[in-house]
Amino acid sequence: MISDQKLRLTSYILAGIGFLDAVYLTYVHIAHQRVLCGGYGGCDTVNTSPYSQVAGIPIAVFGAAAYLAIFLFLYLENRGDFWRENAPMVNFGITLAGVLYTVYLTYLELAVIHAICFYCVLSAVMIVLLFILAIIRLANPQAETKPV
Repeated sequence: MISDQKLRLTSYILAGIGFLDAVYLTYVHIAHQRVLCGGYGGCDTVNTSPYSQVAGIPIAVFGAAAYLAIFLFLYLENRGDFWRENAPMVNFGITLAGVLYTVYLTYLELAVIHAICFYCVLSAVMIVLLFILAIIRLANPQAETKPV
């Protein structure tokens, strides 16, 4: 069994990658820059589609906020019994919501926009992995939480 400390460290890394990905997509959306997509071409199509924002706010902003929240709750787990007991469930909830929204966004990419964004796929992989880690951590409540 993998230690909770290693699971948390892995979660920190994945949340960091997801956060950087989302910040980059936010920047290119707001600055009206072309997405560095390595010749795939679908990134700009997806990032400039009508589905790339909600109420004028780029979807990537919500992604960045979610990854930052995951990072914050991982950090708070070592800040008292309340957080130790509740932060893993909060992270499970955030990642579950992220996975469900990612499924919807992936559907839009495939069925409506007809383009795939490498950075969106990267974010999808990060949130799914974080969701899996959240499930593993909840399934092993005896794991001792130690600072990472």
